[in-house]
Amino acid sequence: MAPVIILLGPPGAGKGTQARILEEDFGLIQLSTGDLLRAALSAGTPSGLAAKAEMAAGALVSDEIVLAILKDRLRQPDVAKGIILDGFPRTAGQAAALDQLLAETGQKITAAISLEVDDAAMVGRVAGRHNCAACGEGYHDQFKRPARAGVYDKCGGTEFKRRADDNAETVRDRLIAYHAQTAPLIAYYDSKGVLERIDAMGAIAEIRQSLGQIVTGITA
Repeated sequence: MAPVIILLGPPGAGKGTQARILEEDFGLIQLSTGDLLRAALSAGTPSGLAAKAEMAAGALVSDEIVLAILKDRLRQPDVAKGIILDGFPRTAGQAAALDQLLAETGQKITAAISLEVDDAAMVGRVAGRHNCAACGEGYHDQFKRPARAGVYDKCGGTEFKRRADDNAETVRDRLIAYHAQTAPLIAYYDSKGVLERIDAMGAIAEIRQSLGQIVTGITA
C-alpha cells in the first residue's frame, strides 16, 4: 500500500520545505490544498467550479469541496508511490472525513509527523521567509540563503517576494489559531498509533535525516 503521510506543525515549522525534500528523496507527491484548489479552479473541474461559486459568494471553501478536489487528485496515476499532505487536515473533523475518504479506496494514514517547534522562535522564522518571484522557490534570510547573494539557485532569478502576512503580529495570531484548531490533531493521530514527533528546531539537513528515517521505516 502506498504511504499516506501528513505533516503537522505551526506556521514556519518547515512543512513545505520538508515535503519537497521528501518528494526528491522518496518519489512521493506533495499535495498542498492551496495548490490543489488553484489547479481545480484553473481546470474548471466540477469541484473547482463549486469552489469558485463559494468563493464568489464570499465564503470559505467547504470541507466537502476540498475533499472532493482531493479525491479527484488521488485518482491520478502519479500518486501511486504515495503522497504527503501539507495543510490538510486542519481540524479533527477534517481528519475523520479524510479517514473515510481514504477507506473508500482501501487506504489509510501511514504516519502523521509532528514537526515540534518553539513558538517564540517561529515568529523570527516566518518573518524571515521569502520566495523567488520567478519560480516560487522558498528561502530565508537566516536559514536558507541563495548560494550567491541576490541570485536564486533554482532558476537564476534576481527578484524576491514576501507574503504580506509574514510579520510578527500576524504570525502570533496564526500560532494561536494553530494551537486552538490544529494541534488537537496530534492527540487524534496519537490515539490511532500513527503519530511521529520530530524536533524541528535544528538545521534543515538534520530534520531531513530524521524524516528520512521515519519514511524509510514505513515504506520498507
